[in-house]
Amino acid sequence: MYVRSFSLRDFRSWEVVSADLSPGATVFLGRNGHGKTNLLEALGYLATLSSHRVSSDAPLLRTGTSRAFVGALVANGGRELGIDIEINEGKANRARINQSPQRRPREILGILRTVLFAPEDLALVRGDPGDRRRFLDELLSTRFPRLSGVRADYDKVLRQRSALLKTAGGALRRGTRSSDGASALATLDVWDGHLAAHGAELVAARIALLHELAPHVAEAYRSIAPESRPAVLRYRSSLADALPPEFADPARPVDPGDRELIEVAFLHRLSEARSKEIERGVCLVGPHRDDLELILGDQPAKGYASHGESWSFALSLRLGAFALLRNDGTDPVLMLDDVFAELDRRRRTALAAVAASAEQVLITAAVPEDVPAELAGARFPVHALDTERGRVSVLGPVECENHTREEVGAGE
Repeated sequence: MYVRSFSLRDFRSWEVVSADLSPGATVFLGRNGHGKTNLLEALGYLATLSSHRVSSDAPLLRTGTSRAFVGALVANGGRELGIDIEINEGKANRARINQSPQRRPREILGILRTVLFAPEDLALVRGDPGDRRRFLDELLSTRFPRLSGVRADYDKVLRQRSALLKTAGGALRRGTRSSDGASALATLDVWDGHLAAHGAELVAARIALLHELAPHVAEAYRSIAPESRPAVLRYRSSLADALPPEFADPARPVDPGDRELIEVAFLHRLSEARSKEIERGVCLVGPHRDDLELILGDQPAKGYASHGESWSFALSLRLGAFALLRNDGTDPVLMLDDVFAELDRRRRTALAAVAASAEQVLITAAVPEDVPAELAGARFPVHALDTERGRVSVLGPVECENHTREEVGAGE
């Protein structure tokens, strides 16, 4: 799989840009803040419908505009598909496949598969559980686009159930002693059923994904840091007390009946937590409170891993995802956002070896010497112009090779 061409309009710092690409390595070279990361972010958004840098769409729109456009022509096994998305301020985004409008933006998921490694990935090791849940769910949606709908349905039910707990707290506490309390409890029972059904499918999918992903991550970590402790992944569920302990073990074989067992456990935990949820007005049980545990030896990586071990684990997660997607039969597009300057020799070598084997790898760098020699492919200089419309990024002939690392700095 590779991106044959792409175009942006009013995305971040890019007023308008289009470029033709080829398989192999492509490097976007430019100073910090000139917009090269925005190119990878745009293609990542087209693949996942989210940004790796921000949680909302508003920052993606160029200042002073109300919509942005991202499009790409994707080649995969001799077949080409054009996909694009219009990101709108204050209304629904719109997506197309080969110029044909789609009912929902998520219809384009899976057409472009990407794996992006960026400095922000340290948050996978050091950050909140939400970062790790997002990593799992984006990988799930890439492999099985239908699960994006399951996650969306779960999030919708979660919002509605949370709203009921907050707005009808008094009635719920009165319970069957009043008509409004009985009605509120009956409504909560309905939402419990929907939450358990959608949540169980999501948890079961995450556990199955972890079963396939964990060996790839462990192998990647061994190759990057052979002197370190072994890397292990475990799924920590808020349903754990109601599930057999082996559910947390990624080596446990996945059973087709897991979803039903998880749904029963979910309903049981909701029943146990009901009084606390009504009192606090929040949902305390479900996949929105789960975590992907990253273990080094017998200790959690978060809080115990060194800086180098944290980088190695973050890189291993991305390399593991790349290997898993590759095993599905098609190389995803590998995108490396200004990371070689952050890595030591061993990690650079390991990452460069995988990147050189990918069908297409897109790289950003501040200076040419940050890019390993085996990835010296096509180069696109990126620079910025200060105009009356503000700073605008452009692809153009700038002599990046004349700049030193000290002049341009590291990172975007």
